[in-house]
Amino acid sequence: MMLAIRGRACNLALSPAIARTLGVIPITTAVTAQVTVPLQVAKGVIPSSVTIQCKLTYGSGGTTADAWIQTSIDGGASWTDIANCHFTTATARFVYNLSSMTPVTTQYTPTDGTLSANTSKDGVLGPNYRLKYTTTGTYATSTVLQVDINGVPFSN
Repeated sequence: MMLAIRGRACNLALSPAIARTLGVIPITTAVTAQVTVPLQVAKGVIPSSVTIQCKLTYGSGGTTADAWIQTSIDGGASWTDIANCHFTTATARFVYNLSSMTPVTTQYTPTDGTLSANTSKDGVLGPNYRLKYTTTGTYATSTVLQVDINGVPFSN
């Protein structure tokens, strides 16, 4: 796509943003701090925003399920929570839209699996994303947690 900025022609290459699944996890027994395989943003792409959808399809039983969507800015050596979706004993869906364009002007102490229930942390988006989840109680095998992310092209 050709774009004119202040009278100068500039090429603007747009990469299609494709929704990717961070995890589709059947929930049966209690688990603590399980993680999915990370997704990496395509080389050379700096994410400006991501949209996250968390969905719990409830079967029966169980107590709670927490899903933390995390980003890493150091190649996966450390992970930072950017959103939490907290579920109990009902089918539910949550959506977040996060932007790296949001100024973070005060120090943010990164959390890893401890961001408060149903909250997000805007302004911190790295090139790597994963899902960390913890459940309590025994859910029926028809209970499924799914988390999708959209906004940037991923390389894997």
